[in-house]
Amino acid sequence: MEGITEGVKNISVTETQKKNRIQVSNTKKSLFFYVNLSKRYMQQYNEVELSALGMAISTVVTVAEILKNNGFAVEKKIRTLTIDMRDEPGARPIPKAKIEIVLGKTEKFDELMAAEAEQNGDNEEQN
Repeated sequence: MEGITEGVKNISVTETQKKNRIQVSNTKKSLFFYVNLSKRYMQQYNEVELSALGMAISTVVTVAEILKNNGFAVEKKIRTLTIDMRDEPGARPIPKAKIEIVLGKTEKFDELMAAEAEQNGDNEEQN
């Protein structure tokens, strides 16, 4: 029975890692879309993994720095790698740079989020 339980734990860990990943594009969404989405993911999963390819890498780094500099996140892991991408099946592989940054909540994350929610509530009442 113990072996089965361990297997189930491993599966759920893998699923959680996938659920808290945000694949960042530098064309589709604004910077603050990713900042706010990252905050929501950290609320839900306690950490978020931001990943990007090529030109979007600078967007991921900027999002991570905004979250860190405002006291919401701490770096847990940064990984860089090169992956082979193909434009179409059968085409030659093109090497692309990839970055993965894992961020965790700071001790004051919940306090900052509550203050932000309160501030947003005040702004809505004024409009």
